[in-house]
Amino acid sequence: MFEYQKTLKKAATVSGLGLHTGATATLTFQPSPANFGIRFSRTDLPGRPTVNALVENVKETQRGTTLEQDSVMVHTVEHVLAALAGAGIDNCLVELEGPEPPILDGSAREFSAALASAGTENLKAKRNFFAPEAPVFYQHDGTSIVILPSDKLRISCTIQFPNQRLESQHLSLDLDEGVFERELAPARTFCFYEEVKPLMDAGLIKGGSLECAVVIKDDEILSKEALRFRDEFVRHKILDILGDVTLLGQPVQGHIIAVRPGHAANVALTKKLFAIVRKRRGAKKYLAEGATYEQMDIVELLNTLPHRYPFLMVDRILKIQDNTIVGLKNVTINEPFFQGHFPGHPVMPGVLQVEAMAQVAGILMLKKGENTGKIAYFMSADKVKFRKPVVPGDTLFIEVELTKARANKIGKAQGRILVENEIVSEAELMFSIMDRSAEA
Repeated sequence: MFEYQKTLKKAATVSGLGLHTGATATLTFQPSPANFGIRFSRTDLPGRPTVNALVENVKETQRGTTLEQDSVMVHTVEHVLAALAGAGIDNCLVELEGPEPPILDGSAREFSAALASAGTENLKAKRNFFAPEAPVFYQHDGTSIVILPSDKLRISCTIQFPNQRLESQHLSLDLDEGVFERELAPARTFCFYEEVKPLMDAGLIKGGSLECAVVIKDDEILSKEALRFRDEFVRHKILDILGDVTLLGQPVQGHIIAVRPGHAANVALTKKLFAIVRKRRGAKKYLAEGATYEQMDIVELLNTLPHRYPFLMVDRILKIQDNTIVGLKNVTINEPFFQGHFPGHPVMPGVLQVEAMAQVAGILMLKKGENTGKIAYFMSADKVKFRKPVVPGDTLFIEVELTKARANKIGKAQGRILVENEIVSEAELMFSIMDRSAEA
C-alpha cells in the first residue's frame, strides 16, 4: 500500500529538565506542511533560529547526539527523533525553549504519548523512502553496524560490555505500526556507576538522577522503579539507533544490524547513507520524470572505448540526448594515482579530469551510427579551468556538449565536471575519429 507523508493534527507540549545541561525546557511539536522535514526551533533565542534535523548538522556524539547549524545548537535530540519516526511523522517543527529537550524519565514514552494524543494526518505528498541497493557497513573498535536491503525497517541489536557483569542482550524488531510505542518508547537510558563521576567532571548529566536513568553497579540495578523490560537496555539502544538514523532526512527501508552500537557509530552509518542519497539526487536531476534516455553501463562502455584500468575515467553514462551526454565517475581512495599524487592529501590530477571529459565526449561521437566500431583520439584542450579540488569520495558528473562535428572526423565539444552541483573543472576539447585499422 502506498504511504503518504504525515504530520500532526494539532500541537503537543512536554516540559522538564535537560539531561546534560540541566536547563528547564519546554518542547512543543507543531504541525508542518509536506516536504518540511523535521526542524528544531530555539524559541528562547532572538529570531527563533532553526536547526534542520539532518546528519550533516551533527556536532558531537558524546552520550547523546548534538546538532549545530549557523552556531545554534540543540543537544540530545535522539529520543525526540525516535518518537517522531516511531509515529511515522515526516514533517514537524519542534519548538524548544532551551538548548536541550527534557529528559523526562529517560525514555521516549512521554514524547510518544504526546504525539499520540495530538494525532496524525496524511499530507498530499509521497513518502520518499531510502532503500540501500547493497549492504552499507561501519566498524570501529569493537562496534559494528550494517544496513542490508529489505522491504521494511527492521533493527537487530546486540549489546555486550566485556568489563561489566551485565549479561549480553539481543533483540530484533520489525518497526511496524505501533511497535515503537509498545516495545521501545518506554525503554530508559542507562549508564554504569563508574561512568557517573567522569561524566559529571566533563560537565555532563547536570540534570541526571535516578528518576531519569538506570544506573548499573556490579549486579545491582539502581533505579526509582524496576526494569520495564527484562532486556530494557538493548531496547533503548534500538531506540537510539532509530533516532540517529532519522537524521538521514527520509524514512528508511532496510535491516539494520548493530553490535555494541553507540551514537558515534549510528551517526557514522547515517553519514554513509546520506552520501548515497546525495549521489542519487545528483544522478536524478539529469533524468526528467517519465522520459527515457539512452544510457550505458560499464559493460557497454568497455565495448565502446579502448581504455582499460587504470585509464578508464568513466563508470557509467547516465544520459545521451541529441548532442549532449552525461557521464558519472565515483572517485575512491583506491584510485592508483592517489599513491603518488599529494600523498597524505589525495587530490585527483587535473589532467585526468580533462581525460574524463575527453572520454565522455568520444563516446558521444562514437555513438553516431557511422562511427560505430571506430576510435576517438583526444587531440587538444583549450580554456581549461580547475575551480575546486576533487578528493576521494566525490562523485563526478561529467557533462559534455558536442559543438561542432566536421564530416564526422573532427569533433569539438564543451565539457565540465560537477561535484554536488558545483563546477570543479571545465575545458573546450577537440578529438578525431579514426578507423581501428589506422591505429598503427
